[in-house]
Amino acid sequence: MATSYELKAAARERVGKGAARTLRREGLLPAVIYGDKKAALPITIPVKETTLTLHKGGFLTHLGTIDVDGEKHQVIAKDYQLHPVRDELLHVDFLRVSKNAVLTIEVPVHFLNEETCPGIKRGGVLNIVRHTVEMTVPATAIPEALELDLAEAKLGDSLHISAVKLPEGCQPTITDRDFTIATIAAPAGLKEADEDEEAEEGEAEGED
Repeated sequence: MATSYELKAAARERVGKGAARTLRREGLLPAVIYGDKKAALPITIPVKETTLTLHKGGFLTHLGTIDVDGEKHQVIAKDYQLHPVRDELLHVDFLRVSKNAVLTIEVPVHFLNEETCPGIKRGGVLNIVRHTVEMTVPATAIPEALELDLAEAKLGDSLHISAVKLPEGCQPTITDRDFTIATIAAPAGLKEADEDEEAEEGEAEGED
């Protein structure tokens, strides 16, 4: 299960851009908790602690607890807004998560044994088609990442979702095809050398 975090919060009565600017001057950040068939709850959370949580990584895949004036809500961050210039947090949307909930999230892909991959050792390049995969996952068992082993990947290979051992209860939202996650692509020089070699072999056969 993904590591969780906890943030202190307070219910927010003031809404609108002016109120949001006032909150930020006070070191607070406007946010909202919604979902689970309950009314949306506008809140304020501390900018510093929330920014630190964001920069730890996995903000959109880790379950968290928001303590709103003593009442705790289990949530997952669904979206956040950053200032276009200063890269500061402006707003966060949290989704309430019940015990038996199934979530749709983007799970990052980690590549194993890249340094020993036969295709890469021959001069190939790891071409990542999908850095993340959208998946449905149990709220109580969100995977940190999907792992794709490159130990036997050769030059020209395409690596599909079927090559990934999926965590129990987790399924990709794309179910109608065995989609590609990465390829081991040959660099242009190597492709040309292979083509020249094939052409020479063809000419030699023709002379025979």
